[in-house]
Amino acid sequence: MRIMMILAAGATLAFAMAANAQTPSTQAPAQPPAAAPAPPSAAPTGIKSVTVVDVQELPEATQKQVNDIVAQRGDADLQQLRSSIDTTPEIKSALEAKGLTSAHVIAASMSPDGALTLTRKAG
Repeated sequence: MRIMMILAAGATLAFAMAANAQTPSTQAPAQPPAAAPAPPSAAPTGIKSVTVVDVQELPEATQKQVNDIVAQRGDADLQQLRSSIDTTPEIKSALEAKGLTSAHVIAASMSPDGALTLTRKAG
């Protein structure tokens, strides 16, 4: 459970950073992030891959962890996550490729290597 909370917090931080990247800044970025499937020079978020999984595809213990996290999170947090998804082209296009939108996403986690996993609600 602690790992899921850390990953969820990391994904939220990554999405917040992506949203901030779109606002003008007087500071130069420390290093240019890379992402996939777009070429690294064109990607603003540091996301290297996006995977979408159905919550029902997860092991039962992981399903319970995801459901517990979703239950603890408020609607405002979920809306912020979905808004971040909608403003990040590579995430949005990964969802659209599967016929989904941000409204289907209930959780997100990002690994240290830049692999973003979106968990979608069943159905």
